[in-house]
Order: sequence, then C-alpha cells, then structure tokens
Amino acid sequence: MSEIKFGTDGWRAVVGKDFNEENVRTVTKAIGKYVFDNFGLDKKIIVGFDPRNMAFEFASQTANQLSEYGFEVLLSDKIIPTPVLAYNAKHLNACAVMFTASHNPPEYLGIKFIPDYAGPATSDITDELVYNLSLPFKSQGMGKVRNYNFSPDYFAHIEKIIDFEKIKDFDKNIIFDGLYAASIGYFDKLLDNHGIKYDSLHMFHDVNFGGGMPEPKPKYLKELIEKVKSTPNSVGFANDGDSDRFGVINENGEYVSPNEIIAILLMHLRKHKNYSGALVKTVGASLLLNKVAEKLGVEVIETAVGFKHVGEAMRKYNPIIGGEESGGLSIQGHIPEKDGILANLLILEAMAYENKSLVDLQKELYDFVGCKFYNNRIDKRLDNFDEIKPILEEYKNKTKIGDFKVRNIDTKDGVKLYFTDNASWILIRPSGTEPLLRIYFESDSKDKLISMASVINISA
Repeated sequence: MSEIKFGTDGWRAVVGKDFNEENVRTVTKAIGKYVFDNFGLDKKIIVGFDPRNMAFEFASQTANQLSEYGFEVLLSDKIIPTPVLAYNAKHLNACAVMFTASHNPPEYLGIKFIPDYAGPATSDITDELVYNLSLPFKSQGMGKVRNYNFSPDYFAHIEKIIDFEKIKDFDKNIIFDGLYAASIGYFDKLLDNHGIKYDSLHMFHDVNFGGGMPEPKPKYLKELIEKVKSTPNSVGFANDGDSDRFGVINENGEYVSPNEIIAILLMHLRKHKNYSGALVKTVGASLLLNKVAEKLGVEVIETAVGFKHVGEAMRKYNPIIGGEESGGLSIQGHIPEKDGILANLLILEAMAYENKSLVDLQKELYDFVGCKFYNNRIDKRLDNFDEIKPILEEYKNKTKIGDFKVRNIDTKDGVKLYFTDNASWILIRPSGTEPLLRIYFESDSKDKLISMASVINISA
C-alpha cells in the first residue's frame, strides 16, 4: 500500500499510480469501519463522482464494497457536483463519499468523505480514517446498492433560497461556461427550469477538461472572457471540476475576485433578505470583508485557511455567509460546504434585486468601504520540511519588516503580521502536504504591496 494522506479536503493522487484499486479499497475499508464504529449499519452511505477519468468506475467499486460490509448504498445515477451530494448527505441523514480531485490537474482523482452534517470532514474524523487504514474490517452482513438521482431534492432546496422570478425579470445576458465540469446539468438546468435564458460554451463532460485545468480562474476562462467582452450587457459564470468553487466575469470581461463576491453577497443578504448573524472568513481572506462587516455591524469570525475550518465555524455560529479567498462560499440555511452553483445564482440574484450591473455593484462596494485592497501570493519551495518551523519562529518575533511596523501577530494558521497602517498584512503558512510556504500579501496600495514583497527574505 502506498502512503495515503488526507489533506485539507480528502485524499488525492494520480490515477493508475497511487490512485489504484488496492488503495481505493483500503480507503473504502477505512470509511466503512468509521461509519460502522460511529453509527452502525443503519447509516446510509451515498456515493458520487465528477467527470474525471475512472471516477465512475472507482465510485461503483466503492459502492459495491460498502454494500458487502452490510451498508445500504445509494450510488449517483450520473455525474454529480460535490455540493449536490453534500446537501443530500444532510437531507438523507447519510454519510457521503465523493470521487473528485476538485480543481487539480486532469490526471488526478481523489476521495472526499462528507459526514452527515454535509460539510468537509474535520481533522478528528480524517485522523480516525487514517488510523483505520491499517486495521481490519470484515463484512457485517449483506447490504445493497441502488442507483439514485440526487438532483430533485437539491433543486427543491435551492428554489427555496433563490428568487428565480427576480432573476428571470432582470435584463442581463447570462453566459455559462460549463468548463467540461460537474455543474453541467445542474446550474444550467436550474435556469432552464425557470425559463431563464442564457448562452453557453464547453457544455459536455471531458476527462481532460478541454486540455486545460478545471479551475475557474482567468487563465482557464479566456474563451468565456472573450465571449463576455463581445456580448453587450453580459456576465459570465463558471465552476471548477466538482462545482464547489465559482468563477465570475463582469461586464467588462474582468475576473471578479472571491473576496469581492463574498463582500457583495454579504451586503445583499443583509439588505434584501434580512439575514442576521456573523461573517466567517479565513485568515487569508481580504480586509475588505472586515471593512464591510464593520460598516454593517456584523461580527467577523476568522478561521485557519481551508473550508473545513470555515464549515466547522458555520455549524457552530450559523453565520450569514462563510467564505474563503480561493473561491468557496456558503450561506445561512444551506450547508456548511462550499457551493459554486449557489454562489453564481446568488450573484445573479444580487444584481437583479439592485437592477444593476456587476461592475456597478463592485463600484458601490468600494464606495461603501472607502478604499480598495490589492492582493498577491508567492509560493516559496524549500528543500525539506525541517526548514519550515525555524522560518515561522523567526517571523513570530518580528517587530518590523522593511518600513512596515508590526501592530500584532496572529498564529492560528502559520504567522500573520498586521502592520500599523491598519491596511496591510503578510501571512506566511506552510502548505501541509509539501515543503512549501505560501506567502500572502495585502495592502491598500499597489506600491505598498510591491514594497512588502521585496523585503520578505525567505531563502530556500
């Protein structure tokens, strides 16, 4: 058995190498033992898969293996987004196993384990799964596998959250880039169901994702951006491979950052839908969110980077919205798991309620806050893991970096230095899976951003 590691969102590996039949059987055994030990055989297990190479075959293998242990297993009858399967975990009081590698390169596949609370497995759960990898687990009876359509219940739930009639009446050209991903047949289907017109591209599943990456970032959304630019009064939407992340292009053909999207939606949910509660954000997310929350009188709860931390805080605090800078969010009344389909629909709803373009909503956001923030991230590769701790210890004791004086230090995830201008910070955190430091910068001016990056001296 190759080394199997559960990262921030499951286990991932290259198909045909570490992601092989033996290792998938080992992980499935660990999941079966976890569910049996904590819930018994009465707990349903639901299994889904995204469009990736061999995802259906491995999902079927796992479903049959779990049924041989004695569980009742519901196997998705088609490609399914992670948030759709996660919602059904909560709706059906089941544990879920999702075969996906999210936004990773096409040669990868992975397994996400989603407990019945419908959010990412927390560290104590993944620790138990890892412990179970080396333990035996035998058949406890004979269960069964049923093919199941998970979309109707998810659609019914989304229709309670989103005002589709408002979107239908809004004069806007919607362009959906299917990006060969799992949201095909879901985001577009919801629009179809409500008579909302849209244009589209890349609307078929492809294990190679068109030769690109299943990641809704500008680099992989060039055709969508050009289509938006050439179509008057249009806005573009996409999702990643398993549709838990979102990508939004405004009327000028510009990528709208996840920080801006979360901020706009926080304002929308407070103003138009009377949501109350806190904002949950990661330590790597923008001060823009803090500024908006402060002006709205909303408490900010900050977590370590990774949606499993956001999801855990959402279950504890029931906030208005929870989000992360990498393109994941969810809202009160939904599930503690990121949902890119919901995010895109919420942006359309926000535009429809204000009867304004997304460009206008961005302008109003910055007028409301009174300033703009600029972000950057540098990944610094080290020779080995042993180098990480001394670097973090060094930065924990910094009182000044270049011309920037340190106001306070946060160590919930790596080391975050807040500076005395109250508008700038640096976060240095380890990747967790490789000898790599991720260095995040933010400031209210591009010059400051460049200056901060120039004085960070981390030598490999």
